[in-house]
Parts: sequence; C-alpha cells; structure tokens
Amino acid sequence: MSKDANQYYVYILTNKGNTVLYIGVTNDLERRIFEHKNKLVEGFTKKYNLNKLIYYEMTEDINSAIEREKQLKNWHRDWKINLIKSFNPMWKDLGIDLGL
Repeated sequence: MSKDANQYYVYILTNKGNTVLYIGVTNDLERRIFEHKNKLVEGFTKKYNLNKLIYYEMTEDINSAIEREKQLKNWHRDWKINLIKSFNPMWKDLGIDLGL
C-alpha cells in the first residue's frame, strides 16, 4: 500500500474473539495498525486488546473520512457487522496483508 499525502482511512479493529469493535481514522493505515498491534496507543484499544484490522476504506478528503467515522460509530452493531462481512466475510486480520 503506497503512502500518499491525500489518503485517509476509516478502519475497524476487533479483538481475538471478535467481540469488541473500534472505529478510527488515520492518514497512515500501516503506521496506525503497527501502533495498535504493538500496544503503543494508550486507551480503549490497548485496554481491550483490539489489534485485528477487519475493515477499512480510503478517501482523499479528511473531512469525509471524519464524517464517515462518525457515521459508522452511530450505526447499530448489526449494521457494522454486515458492513464487515460484506468486505471481509471471514473476519481475517487484514493487517497481515499489510505485513503487520
């Protein structure tokens, strides 16, 4: 995945048992997932061991990325699960594809 100054990502992480979901936004998906996997980020993801990347989408506009993050955070859990299943039916750790 090449790094471009105008790429922003909305992503969803989960834990090993796929029981907790976290939605975030970043301009460098590889760096951010590395931080989560290595517990370099204090807070919710570290506390609940959320380091499995199961969904992401890219946009070239930071405002639309932030808006999408807010939208997804307001969705019902079932809607989030359906979105994840449509993108990643087996809930594989997509971080592995990034070499993380």
